[in-house]
Amino acid sequence: MANTARRLVAAAAATMVAAPTLAEAHVKWFAPYIVGAAPRPVSATLHDVWFWTAIVLVTVFFAATRAIERTRVGEAVLAGFDRVFDPLWSRADDFMRVTTGAFFVAIFAVGGVYLTPDLKTPAEWVSWAQLLIAAGVFSRRTMPLSAAGIVALWALALRDYDLFHLLDYLALGLAVAAYLVLEASSNEDWRKHRFEVLRWGVAIALMWSSLEKFAYPEWFYPLVAEKPFLTFGIPRDAFIPMAGVAEFTLGFAFLWTPLVRRLSAVSLFVIFNAAVYPFGRIDMVGHALIMAIIVLIAADHTREIHFAPALKRRVAAIPVALAAALVLFVAGYWGSHIALYGAAGRTDAPALTTTHTHDPQRPHLGPEAHVTTGSSLLR
Repeated sequence: MANTARRLVAAAAATMVAAPTLAEAHVKWFAPYIVGAAPRPVSATLHDVWFWTAIVLVTVFFAATRAIERTRVGEAVLAGFDRVFDPLWSRADDFMRVTTGAFFVAIFAVGGVYLTPDLKTPAEWVSWAQLLIAAGVFSRRTMPLSAAGIVALWALALRDYDLFHLLDYLALGLAVAAYLVLEASSNEDWRKHRFEVLRWGVAIALMWSSLEKFAYPEWFYPLVAEKPFLTFGIPRDAFIPMAGVAEFTLGFAFLWTPLVRRLSAVSLFVIFNAAVYPFGRIDMVGHALIMAIIVLIAADHTREIHFAPALKRRVAAIPVALAAALVLFVAGYWGSHIALYGAAGRTDAPALTTTHTHDPQRPHLGPEAHVTTGSSLLR
């Protein structure tokens, strides 16, 4: 019995370290799915022992980090972060603008996509519009135009893709657009919040996308079958929910105190880069903006907490706030899906187009994957 318990804890700890490698590979870029299909009931996750194991582990980690943060050791760690990241933080806006420009140049070069790899479009002008967005980020006069272009392209993608699908990219897109507007502003009271907006955008994007692991674990089965090393030998149905917890809680950490969010940012940066090896350049290009913002979160010298500072300073508030965040996002995810598709889901709309074709390097996307079901595309 003791050996079983030890193996359970060891597997859980290993999963919390390794799981995000799968979590940070955006499944819609690499595997077939039907976004209108009915999600798995929330009750199935609530009865999953691996979900609760992961929740307990991350809660303990966050509580321990917050307890250390209140001591001299925590302040020394933060001061060490400041020294390491001083050169970057002093040029943070240059870094963000260059990275944003490079991202849009990269997707211009790839061609045929709206903002992200899985939003395919045959319209050639879209690629040229994204090149103009890249050019606009290098002048404060044109940065608001680039921001408007980002929002406009997201809105135009609604012609070809379901709103629920595009919600995956809404928070990040709005955050980058808001950053460009705030950075160009002459009002310092508004401008000082530009990096905080980016941090909230990435946090919300990560927490929202993590829910796919609970709602649609079957979407990840082809990836696990194709790349079994991703699970480090841990059973698939244990690994996927823990990957979801890892992604959700690391996003949640960005909304917490400086040491918690900076350590989480370093962890996520390592994880995102580790995912490039199994998933290639598509993963790197697609996540470039998120990785840039994560670097800025790690570099952020500010100690100020603007949202509920008294709550966040209490160690005991961590499990309560995490539970509240889970309830809020789960209600939003399942609730919006039901509102758009009904309780039974929808998979029988008229066919549109597909973003996946047969690729011998991805055997799970065989010829049978070249099927569409309405604007909820199978890809």
